[in-house]
Amino acid sequence: MCGIFSIISPLPLIKEELQNSIQAGVKQIHHRGPDANGVWIDPQSRIGFGHVRLTIVDLDSGAQPMSLDNGTTIIFNGEIYNYIELREELGLDLFKTHSDTEVILYAYQKWGEDCVQHLRGMFAFLIWDAKKDAIFFARDRFGIKPLYWLQGPDGVIYFASEIKALLPFINTRSVDTHALSDYFSFQFCLGSKTLLEGVKQIEPAHCGWVTKDGAISIKRYWEVHYNLDFEHADKYFIEKIQGLMDDSTKMHMRADVEIGAYVSGGVDSSLLAILGSKYQDSNSRFKIFNGRFTDSDAFDESRYARAVAEDHDMDLYIASITEQDFVDNIAEVIYHLDSPIAGPGSFPQYMVSKVASKHLKVVLGGQGGDEIFGGYARYLIAYFEQCIQGAIDGTLNNGHFVVTYESIIPNLRTLREYKPLMKEFFSAGLFEPKDQRYFRLINRSNTIEPMLRPGIIQREKAFEEFRSIFWGNNVGHESYFDLMTHFDFKTLLPALLQVEDRMSMAHGLESRVPFLDHPLVELAATIPANVKFLNGELKRLLKESFSHKLPKAIRERKDKMGFPVPLNLWLRQGGPARDFIGDTFSSHKARTRPYLRDGVTLDSILDTQSIYGRNLWALLSLELWHQQFIDSKS
Repeated sequence: MCGIFSIISPLPLIKEELQNSIQAGVKQIHHRGPDANGVWIDPQSRIGFGHVRLTIVDLDSGAQPMSLDNGTTIIFNGEIYNYIELREELGLDLFKTHSDTEVILYAYQKWGEDCVQHLRGMFAFLIWDAKKDAIFFARDRFGIKPLYWLQGPDGVIYFASEIKALLPFINTRSVDTHALSDYFSFQFCLGSKTLLEGVKQIEPAHCGWVTKDGAISIKRYWEVHYNLDFEHADKYFIEKIQGLMDDSTKMHMRADVEIGAYVSGGVDSSLLAILGSKYQDSNSRFKIFNGRFTDSDAFDESRYARAVAEDHDMDLYIASITEQDFVDNIAEVIYHLDSPIAGPGSFPQYMVSKVASKHLKVVLGGQGGDEIFGGYARYLIAYFEQCIQGAIDGTLNNGHFVVTYESIIPNLRTLREYKPLMKEFFSAGLFEPKDQRYFRLINRSNTIEPMLRPGIIQREKAFEEFRSIFWGNNVGHESYFDLMTHFDFKTLLPALLQVEDRMSMAHGLESRVPFLDHPLVELAATIPANVKFLNGELKRLLKESFSHKLPKAIRERKDKMGFPVPLNLWLRQGGPARDFIGDTFSSHKARTRPYLRDGVTLDSILDTQSIYGRNLWALLSLELWHQQFIDSKS
């Protein structure tokens, strides 16, 4: 539960000025660790490390920045869950503390940059190698913990846990036009891009070096390979999943404090709460947290969380979220997000995290389950089209990836609330190649483009970058299911993890995600689609593996929708949300943003979308971000 910040200059700086600059960056991420902070300056006053932490610690617990006797120094954000095993492997006599931070230092001392191959956990860290006079940095395999960087015109490089820590060091703030095109196409940015010009993110599973002369190099250190295992059947995979899920959850429950869980009412979060409660050291009952909107039953899934609590004797805390909560908190949500990203689910997650933080410091979250086990309804839409084409062409029984139109029909109830998406998807391009069809399915620019100026959406460039990920060398090209889930794993998942990290850390809460343990992810990638997605049932194998633990109401439900927000409902009814959003869009700056066509109004936005549409959210969150990150000079 912490944040990191660093300044790396190719030339020596005045020590006092360097220290003041470090403090300026650290101040911007004070919420990530309001109880303790530390600053370290190298002997040449060329490198500065800053660190903030939630819980006040002494040296024995591993205060940061931390140095070894040889001068090697680290700043680290995250958790290494196998630190106990690594301490034993490295030699217990080495250690002066019990912290996982010190474990990384000695792992680096023994294995160099290959130390990342030995770590199980979520992490972003920088290490100054005193002998090489160079910085080694790394981010975890999935992007659970963030790491951004910026190089100024004077060659000085800045690293930070959040973009806002870099703002004091950007002379002129502007929007990255390629990233903006990505945002309107996908509601996240591809690759290392961010919306703020000049600011990049270190991508998941990447590490690199900053040399003494200020040169930076970055490389991938881990990849998930879809080497499909056709030798085994359900029973084998179920036993493996059960064992790895149990092991990962046990690892993620390692802590000196009580741990609870978010429970949305779906399979993933419910399962983690159930598994996690088994390893709760506290004498108190396991605590779970859910959010519900008070406006309509269509936006209230708390009954499913209640089923988990009742079946497994847990304490359930519900955040009842109102329209006024949205008005009062949405600007703060966007500020903490660092950039508008993904859907409006960040708002209710912010509110649930606020409630959870009053009871606990650590929670489990269900991110990753949809991407590795196939939980998104759009996979069913894509396969439905494939079934129709296969039935017409007589090719349904070709290959290993069989989903027939007869078998898929019982699962089509899942698509009840996705009719607007299906209408858009089937309106053009029917039976085109897989990459074009999935691009159309996830491309959000089709309905929002009429509101934007020509050239804002760079469709060809976005599609080519999409294709380079979709047809990755690490995934077989025969399985449509694997191609889709792989793309989401590489792009959507890091975006959702950004939400997970920022919305929890906004309240000094640490969120852990047990589905994202690399032994489990590597196993899931070997399971053929006709096992994972048999008969078009979403997350079939995961539900089969734990059917004996999940409440029947959750195991058999077909209507899970994530965390929808009644934003469009509020606006059509009138009230404080409509007044707030109307005021937001009415300013001269908002009406003259360079990406908007003339004459775009709140009513014209609402006319383009269904009750679950996201055009309004995309434009509102982008405008609030502009106000705080581009317009504001504070």
